[in-house]
Amino acid sequence: MANITFRYATKNDSELVLKFIKELAVYEKLENEVVATKELLEKWIFDENKAEVIFAVVSGKEVGFALFFSTFSTFLGRPGIHLEDLYVSPEYRGLGYGRAILKKLSQITVQRDYGRLEWWCLNWNQPSIDFYKSLGAQTMDEWTDYRLSGKELEELAK
Repeated sequence: MANITFRYATKNDSELVLKFIKELAVYEKLENEVVATKELLEKWIFDENKAEVIFAVVSGKEVGFALFFSTFSTFLGRPGIHLEDLYVSPEYRGLGYGRAILKKLSQITVQRDYGRLEWWCLNWNQPSIDFYKSLGAQTMDEWTDYRLSGKELEELAK
């Protein structure tokens, strides 16, 4: 693995963030679900500060990214980090960059005195599941995720 550095994304990186999001969506077979735009990312990530993005940089090139935001655990009484997206470009996979990104996120979590780092993984994505388990990550099998969005969200909000 070549020397890796990290940098936080700025508003000028909105197109690059969107590029990585779209590449991740293709990998996850969810490309039809991406409705994010450069303008939406600029508003919510950079103007409203609802999320943060770090880039993994090798030889001056961004080779991966992580998008994350703060959560709060009532049981711990402390914030945590939810990792929404982690992506490494195909030509850089298997070289330790994904692990380096998670290490960096772990360092951020600890430096901020947060209680945990959490993320989701698609059930079919066995390579990622194996990778996460190799790091000591625990599955939360006793929990089921629920989501309201679109028409159902709007209907309940009435």
